[in-house]
Amino acid sequence: MTQSESVVKRFLPWVVASALFMEQLDSTIVNTAVPAMSASLGVTPLSLKAVVTSYILSLAVGIPVSGWIADRFGTRRVFSFAVTLFTIASILCGLSVNVPMLVASRVLQGLGAALMMPVGRLTIVRTFPKSELLAAMNFVIIPALIGPLLGPLVGGLIVHWLSWRVIFFVNVPVGLVALYLSHHYMPNYYGDSQRPLDVIGLVLFGSGTALMSWLLEIFGQHDLSNMSALILFGLSVMLLAAYVWHAREHVYPLLNLALFKVRTFRVGVGGGFITRLGIGALPFLLPLLYQLGLGLPAWQSGLLMMPSALAAMGMKMIATKVLARFGYRRILTINTVMIGCTIACFSLVDTTTPIALIVLLGFTMGFFNSLQFTCMNSMAYADIKTPDASMASTIASSLQQLSMSFGLAFGLLITGWFLAGLPQTNHVAVLSALHRAFICMGAITIISALTFTTLRVNDGENVSRAHNS
Repeated sequence: MTQSESVVKRFLPWVVASALFMEQLDSTIVNTAVPAMSASLGVTPLSLKAVVTSYILSLAVGIPVSGWIADRFGTRRVFSFAVTLFTIASILCGLSVNVPMLVASRVLQGLGAALMMPVGRLTIVRTFPKSELLAAMNFVIIPALIGPLLGPLVGGLIVHWLSWRVIFFVNVPVGLVALYLSHHYMPNYYGDSQRPLDVIGLVLFGSGTALMSWLLEIFGQHDLSNMSALILFGLSVMLLAAYVWHAREHVYPLLNLALFKVRTFRVGVGGGFITRLGIGALPFLLPLLYQLGLGLPAWQSGLLMMPSALAAMGMKMIATKVLARFGYRRILTINTVMIGCTIACFSLVDTTTPIALIVLLGFTMGFFNSLQFTCMNSMAYADIKTPDASMASTIASSLQQLSMSFGLAFGLLITGWFLAGLPQTNHVAVLSALHRAFICMGAITIISALTFTTLRVNDGENVSRAHNS
């Protein structure tokens, strides 16, 4: 290995991690500022829903085409452009004087984020050999875990002490650091072959995922009738089904679904999608438990999310050794069950529960979640060949984005079902509904462990054990 290659490998995870942290923090921090934004811009909070949904829709449309763009224009150029676009859009968000300008700026932010995540992951996969991939992915995934947990706390503190506009300006120094690092340490990979853009596939898959993401994002609102929502959901399913049929016939499909024939990729991405249904509801359910169920103020609720972030960083130090000792099949099967049990344990939390016990429960959740994401994300690429890395990264990013929306909507559906129209001011009713929701989400997560039993004992050994051999 040359000195320049060694330097790139040392700093590349920092490049991707810094951009990913900026993106993940921004995606959750904005929700806390909606009331302050509405007061400043002179509109109702409900009218600012587009500020959130526009970002989600940009991700849904932009992620599927990110791999093709990276193959054609180079990973360094596309990644640097994405960071620049995201940073400039953040400044525009902070300077917005009305809702249309804010929504337009959020669309640009979403497009930048749609390129950052999959292109950064693609560069990691192509830079590190399979024997070093686990450690690199393990480092990069930490921001994805701590960003959503820190978002509500940081957002609450900024809105309380400063202007809501500062929420967007926070991205500027992080973006500048990421841009500097990417210019110096990001390799510039191109695709092995210049395949044409599958325009029809982009229209079918992009419109299908965008429509479904939008429906999941506004799920539970009363301004959309059940019949309308059902019709639109059916339309999104038909668009995605049409894409599947189109992809089988097209020589150069936008997303090559044949990669799902690779068992480790199919289980890591497809099985991970099911597991994230339970995990993805936590950012929605836990603040409700702390604030509505226990009656805690927002800043205390944010602090109670911190132990998970600390545990996630702690797991990073031992994940490689744990995987080398027990392997993917055993870890993913057992760890998924442990996550489900931990989620269900939150059903025991009430106003009499000691804070120390809640902190311990949050720490346990972060510990298991960190190991889970490290395993699923690294195993997905264990048997993927280098020419397919771009396609694999795009597919994984697309399904992960959709799984987060599904998880949140599913948590909302379950909680709303148990509330059954009871007023949210009734703390006893809310707490009871949340307890039952945690039990359901925990049970679903435990059942999802069955998807990992299809792995073989030696699956992923080229990733999990080579690093420690």
